[in-house]
Amino acid sequence: MTTTELQTKANQLIDAPPVNGYHVALAADAADVLAAQRLRYDVFATEGGADTPGPAGLDVDPFDDLCDHLLVRASGPSADPGEVVATYRLLPPHANDSSPRGHGLYSHTEFDLTALEGILDRTVEAGRSCVAAEHRTAAPISLLWGGIARYMQLTGYRYLMGCASIPLTDGGSAAASFADLAAERYAAPPALRCRPRREFEVAGIARRRTDAVPPLLRGYLRLGAVVCGPPAFDPDFGTADFLVLLDLQTANRRYLRFFLGADDVNLLRDAR
Repeated sequence: MTTTELQTKANQLIDAPPVNGYHVALAADAADVLAAQRLRYDVFATEGGADTPGPAGLDVDPFDDLCDHLLVRASGPSADPGEVVATYRLLPPHANDSSPRGHGLYSHTEFDLTALEGILDRTVEAGRSCVAAEHRTAAPISLLWGGIARYMQLTGYRYLMGCASIPLTDGGSAAASFADLAAERYAAPPALRCRPRREFEVAGIARRRTDAVPPLLRGYLRLGAVVCGPPAFDPDFGTADFLVLLDLQTANRRYLRFFLGADDVNLLRDAR
C-alpha cells in the first residue's frame, strides 16, 4: 500500500462508536492535537512536575507532526464533548523517512536502536500516553489499547514499540523492582536488546515486595511484549524508561480478542 492508502485506512478510527461512556478516535484536525497536547501538559507537567517541551500549557515536540494521535473522550450526558481524557500518539513507519530509520523515532533519543533497525520498517512507535486523573479507570485504558490494536490491524504493521515510564518519586524502588522482574520474566532475546544512552542504575536501590506495574505498561506485558534491556533515565520527566517491543504475530490472542474480536484478531496473523 502507498503512504496515502495506509493513512486512509488508519483514519477509519476517526469514526469509532462510543463504548462504556467513552469513545476512542484518531485526531481529525489540529484542534484535536492541541487538546491532546494540553492533556499531556496537565498530566506530565502540572501533576507530575516534568519539564516538558513547548509553550506554556502545552506538551509539544517535533515528533507530534509525524504522529497519529489516539484520543479518548467521555461521551456521557454530563461530559464535556470536547474534552480529551486520555491519549496515546502513534508514529507509523510510513511517516518516518529517516535513514537509518531509528534516527526518526523518539526512542532513539533514549536508546541505541541499532539492534532493531531490521524491523523498524514494520514497527509503529507508541508514546506520550496519559490519562486524566479523574478518569483513571479500566475503561479509558482499555479503549486506548483497543484503539492501538485496531490501528495496527488497519495498517497491517507487525510490531509495536515504545518507551514505558515508571516515575522515580519513590526513589526508584518501583523502577528497580520492575527491572528485576523484566530481566526474570520479560527479557527480549539478546539480538533485540538495546543500550540506553543514559542508563538508570538500579544497583543499591531498595526493592518493593510487590509485582505492581503501571497500567499502561501492564497492558504491553499482558499482550506478550518483551523488554529490550535495562532502563534509561529521563531527567526531564523524572522517570525510568523501559523500551518494550510487541510482535503481533506472537501476541497473546486472548487479550487481542478482547480488544478486536475473533475475526479481526485472525487478520493480525498476516501482519507484515
